[in-house]
Amino acid sequence: MAEVGNELQRHAAEEQQAQTDGFHLVIDALKLNGIENIYGLPGIPVTDLARLAQANGMRVISFRHEQNAGNAAAIAGFLTQKPGVCLTVSAPGFLNGLTALANATTNCFPMILISGSSEREIVDLQQGDYEEMDQLAIARPHAKAAFRVLHAEDIGVGVARAIRAAVSGRPGGVYLDLPAKLLAQSMEAEKGRKSLIKVVDPAPRQLPAPDSVDRAVELLKTAKRPLILLGKGAAYARADADIRALVEKTGIPYLPMSMAKGLLPDTHPQSASAARSYVLAEADVVVLVGARLNWLLSHGKGKTWGKPKQFIQIDISPTEMDSNVAIAAPVVGDIGSCVSALLGKIGNDFAKPGADWLNAVDERKEKNLAKMAETLAKETSPMNFHSALRVLKDVVKANPSISFVNEGANTLDYARAVIDMYEPRKRLDVGTWGVMGVGMGYAVAAAVETSKPVLAVCGDSAFGFSGMEVETICRYDLPVCIVVFNNNGVYKGIDKNPTGGKDPAVTMFVPGARYDKMMEAFGGVGHNVTTPAELESAVNEALRSGKPTLINAVIDPAAGTESGRLTNLNPQSSASK
Repeated sequence: MAEVGNELQRHAAEEQQAQTDGFHLVIDALKLNGIENIYGLPGIPVTDLARLAQANGMRVISFRHEQNAGNAAAIAGFLTQKPGVCLTVSAPGFLNGLTALANATTNCFPMILISGSSEREIVDLQQGDYEEMDQLAIARPHAKAAFRVLHAEDIGVGVARAIRAAVSGRPGGVYLDLPAKLLAQSMEAEKGRKSLIKVVDPAPRQLPAPDSVDRAVELLKTAKRPLILLGKGAAYARADADIRALVEKTGIPYLPMSMAKGLLPDTHPQSASAARSYVLAEADVVVLVGARLNWLLSHGKGKTWGKPKQFIQIDISPTEMDSNVAIAAPVVGDIGSCVSALLGKIGNDFAKPGADWLNAVDERKEKNLAKMAETLAKETSPMNFHSALRVLKDVVKANPSISFVNEGANTLDYARAVIDMYEPRKRLDVGTWGVMGVGMGYAVAAAVETSKPVLAVCGDSAFGFSGMEVETICRYDLPVCIVVFNNNGVYKGIDKNPTGGKDPAVTMFVPGARYDKMMEAFGGVGHNVTTPAELESAVNEALRSGKPTLINAVIDPAAGTESGRLTNLNPQSSASK
C-alpha cells in the first residue's frame, strides 16, 4: 500500500510540474523576446507577477508612483530600441501609467504598459467590481495600439503583438490588458511553451522609393543656403555614422533638436546651434531628419522661418508629410535606410555650400558664443542659472559618457543652450509634449539601462512632480546625482499675493527649502550649495563616489522668466495688463 501511495504522489508531482499558468507565461514571453527589465509598482492583481519576474531573473524596479515608472519604461525604450515595460495595478494605477503611455506615444518611444484589470463579465455589466474600469477603451485613444488577453494560450500572441506594435514603423506606446483571472489560468507546460512567440524582425527596414531619393538630392543641389535639422528620431535610429557622413560629406550646417544633441559633438565646426534663429530664418532648403515641424519648430511657419524655403523630410510615416507646410521632397522610410540612400546618391562632385552662407553662419555663431561666454563668466551672488550651468557645462565636458537628464522651465531652456553634448542619446529631456515630471523616471532608467552615472538637473517645480523617487534611487543604490535649481518657486520665487492676503502667491514655494534633506532621509548624500565652487565640488564628489546624491543649488529667487522661453504660450488676462 505504501508503494501505491508513493506512486500516486509521484504521478501527482509530475502532473503538477507539467503545468504552467498565466503568471509564468507572461514572464516567459517577455524573456523570450529579450525584455530584461520591468518598471512598475506592485499591488492587486499583479503583485505575484512582479515577485515571480524577479524570481525568474528579470530586474524589477519598483517605484513610488506609476507615472514615474511609466516614464522610466518610455525612456528605456528610446535608449535600447526595445519596448520598455511598465507594470501597474488596475484602475487608478493604470490611469497613473496612462499619462506616461500617452507621452511615449507622442514622443515615439517604444513602451508597453501592462496593467492588471477587473474581470470582463463584471466590468461589462457595470456590477461594481474592485477598481472596476474598462481600461482597454480608455487606453486606445492614447496609445499606438491596445490589446486585451483573455485566455492563457493567447498570452504569447498578445505579447508578440504588443512588441511589434511598439517598435515597428513609427514607435510608440502600447497597452496590454491582463485581467486578474487570466494570470491564474493554468495549462499544460509544454503546450504553453509552444504558444509563445519570439518576434522575428520586429522593426523591419522600410526602404525609401528611389525616385524620392533622387528628388531630394536634386533639390539639395539647387540650394544656396542649405540646413540639416536633426530630431530625436535621428538619435533613436542609431544611424550615427551615416548621419555624420551625410553632414560632413555635404558640408551643410546642421542644427540638432535637444535630444539629438551629441549625434555629432556640439563643438563640431558645422554645428549651427549657436546661430539657431539665424539659420532657421535664412536657410532656403531644410533637410528634416527624424524631426517634425511641430510647436518646437513653430510649425514651419511665421517669423521663425523668415525667408521662403523648401523642405526635404525624412520620416518613417508618410502621413507626417505636409502636416504643417508643403514638403517638396518627402523621403519615406526608416532613417538609417533613407540616410544611407542619400549618401549613395551624393557623389564626390557634390558642390558644398558657398562661402557666403558658411561665413555668415560662422560669423553669427562666433558673435553669439562670445556673448554666451561673457554671460557665463559673470560671478553672481547668489547664483543665477548661467553661473550654475557654467559649472555643469564643464562637468559634462569632462564626463561625456554620463546621461544628462534635464527638465524645468528656465532650467531646461538655459541648459539646452549652455551645456554641450558629445555622445548620442545622452541628453534626455521633456521632448515633444514638454511635460514636467519625467526627471526621476528618466534618471532611474538611464542608470539601469546604461550602467553609467546620471546627472539629472531639474527646476524645483519640475522636481516636485517625481521627487519621492529619490527613495527608489537610494533603494536600488543607483549612481544618480540630482541637482535641483532652487529659486523658491515656479519661474521665480518673488511673486506676491495680489490681494495682500495670508496665502502665498500661486507660483511661490516654501522659501529656503532643503531638498537635499530628502535624499539624506533615505540614506543618500545631500549637499546644500550656494556658490559655483561648492556646486562643482559636490557634483564631482557624487560622480566619483557613484552614490545617490541630491544637491540643493540655491538660485537667486529673482532669476528666471515667465514660462521660460514660452511666454507667448501663456496668455494673460486683460485685467492683468
